Amino acid sequence: MKFEPELQPATLIKRYKRFLADITLSDGSERTIHCANTGAMTGCAIEGDTVWFSTSDNLKRKYPNSWELTETQAGHRICINTARANHLAVEGIEQGVISELQDYAQLRTEVKYGQENSRIDILLSDESKPTCYIEVKSVTLLDEQAQQGQGYFPDTVTTRGQKHLRELAEMAKNGNRAVLLFIVLHSGIEKVSPAHHIDAKYSQLLKTAIEQGVEVLCYKAELSQCEMKLVKAVDFCYQS
Repeated sequence: MKFEPELQPATLIKRYKRFLADITLSDGSERTIHCANTGAMTGCAIEGDTVWFSTSDNLKRKYPNSWELTETQAGHRICINTARANHLAVEGIEQGVISELQDYAQLRTEVKYGQENSRIDILLSDESKPTCYIEVKSVTLLDEQAQQGQGYFPDTVTTRGQKHLRELAEMAKNGNRAVLLFIVLHSGIEKVSPAHHIDAKYSQLLKTAIEQGVEVLCYKAELSQCEMKLVKAVDFCYQS
């Protein structure tokens, strides 16, 4: 996924009202940009960090600039635009990077399914094998105190994520293939665990889902102001 034109840098003043952030440009002027992230963004929105933003050519947008990456004062790069995770997952499948999700005849996105009025992020189908339901989650929460790049999901209590785990488990029980795909969007994260200390219910539901046949995959992206791409698998470690 290339950024065209490439992202521009600024300094973060503050994030507020969930969807907005104020930044300072290199010439000293200030600007308000859109923040496409409804989560807590723990460790991703610290005053003084470098923000990398894109610019839309849609003249109807109130805020034409979108916050894409953060470069922390510790040197880590983080993609805070959660929508990018789904795009990277599709690219990773189509380009053969995600080896576990190959050899399906059709790929569709945002397909309605399940008993709780859900939409699956990616649906893979092929006449010769069970349908594969893939739920994509972006991982940006790094435990700064832990060694070896311990990352966690979620960064706040997520009832929506809990629903998705129930739906995936039901698909697996019905004989389909069900996959929870963590896309790591933080340069400092090298392994992923459920954040039991933040959302114990999600952690327990994930454990149950795995027992019922849900697969967990974790792939890490390489991030720059020019492009983002999935580059490698990382470990998933269940911790309670």
